[in-house]
Amino acid sequence: MSNTQLHLRPNRLVVAFAVSMALAVAGVGIFATRHAEAAVTAPVAAPARPAVQTVVTLPDFAQITQRNGPAVVNITVSGLKKTIDNGDAASGQQGMPGIDPNDPFFQFFRQFQGQFGMRAPQEVPVRGEGSGFIISPDGIILTNAHVVRDAKRVTVKLTDRREFEAKVLGSDPLTDVAVLKIDAKNLPTVTLGSARNLQVGQWVLAIGSPFGFENSA
Repeated sequence: MSNTQLHLRPNRLVVAFAVSMALAVAGVGIFATRHAEAAVTAPVAAPARPAVQTVVTLPDFAQITQRNGPAVVNITVSGLKKTIDNGDAASGQQGMPGIDPNDPFFQFFRQFQGQFGMRAPQEVPVRGEGSGFIISPDGIILTNAHVVRDAKRVTVKLTDRREFEAKVLGSDPLTDVAVLKIDAKNLPTVTLGSARNLQVGQWVLAIGSPFGFENSA
């Protein structure tokens, strides 16, 4: 009986060792499987896409000038402006500072012209020129108020070399805008836009006739 027990103990040890190895192998397999599943299901970061550069297309300035240039006009003005002589430079008299004829104190100081060395207001000729553009086919023109200030005669010259005497319908010194009218028909015009659509950084093209240079842009 004792001999049989001695023979069975080594067998039990072998079986126990085999079971332990099997469990170890199974555990390794389960760990490897879960690790593989985790590796497969882990999200892969998408490669960063290069930034797309926006191509800015410049306006066709030549086409804009050709389309709107014929509606741009040259304006020349002439007139008389009242001035005040503040003293006689030859006699060395020191006059009063310049006073606007519309100032309430002007009439007061005028009574003492001899005492203060002031002379009566004088009219001197004034001449100037500027630009404008036609907004109506029947001859309505917009320009700057300072261009036609003190003007007695306003002449408008079109790009086709025709000249017209213009009438000042109104002017606003605060906004520096004046409206003129010439006796003509079927004139080219420009389209007025809205300032609400303007943005800082947008291109701007100015077409005019400064200093007599017609249709410069």
